[in-house]
Amino acid sequence: MTSFPLVDAPATGSAPVLEVAGLTVTFPGAGGRGEVVALRDVDLRVGRGEFVAVVGPSGCGKSTLLRVLAGLAPSGATVSARSVTRVGGSAWMPQRDGLLPWRRALPNALIGARIAGLDRTEALATARDLFDEFGLTGFERSWPHELSGGMRQRLALLRTCLPGWPVLLLDEPFGALDALTRRRMNAWLAGLDLTGHGGPGEVRRTVVLVTHDVDEALLLADRVLVLSERPGRVVLDLPVPPGEHDPARRTLLAALDRRDR
Repeated sequence: MTSFPLVDAPATGSAPVLEVAGLTVTFPGAGGRGEVVALRDVDLRVGRGEFVAVVGPSGCGKSTLLRVLAGLAPSGATVSARSVTRVGGSAWMPQRDGLLPWRRALPNALIGARIAGLDRTEALATARDLFDEFGLTGFERSWPHELSGGMRQRLALLRTCLPGWPVLLLDEPFGALDALTRRRMNAWLAGLDLTGHGGPGEVRRTVVLVTHDVDEALLLADRVLVLSERPGRVVLDLPVPPGEHDPARRTLLAALDRRDR
């Protein structure tokens, strides 16, 4: 159940691309127990072209926040806020890759584009270009079970990026990978051109990334949002200056270690 004014706003000036004000999400308790408050009074503004990472303890509502930003009310939850605003369309990538086992890699990559109503010929041409950019050339006809974990994650991210939505919402996209593969994927994502495919001068896409990895957040994000233990509240909104990760890392770890919130 939702209770807030939801605005899909046009892009104007410097207005935020995503904004929630006073967001609270409550789930019914199991076995007749009292309600569980996942998020309480969360405010968040994400500007156009920003890369924002969200970190916090397990169960603090990070994935729930991402689902609300995607316009997907969590099942059975009561969602209330003063307002939730989204500018333009968004693509959501959940924690699991969600590849369809009965489709080969290239048809899997095209699912989002088909849902978005893109021209099939153009989407196919773009997908083939992206297979090279994502290091998947030669695996277009492979079945999902024939791909490594890192390749599956890259394919899922390719599928998310392909339709060209201006906002990407990524929920622990590399959480299931081993440490070495995850490090490689972080370096790859950090160097990825996150603009769309509309030509030179296009505005960089807006990204919100949920992660448990502080180093991953610092490597990729312009800002890092720290949530408290449940019920999740914003306890730190930290800009990450380029090349100054050590002070930011100390600040983040101190915020995550606090128990007096």
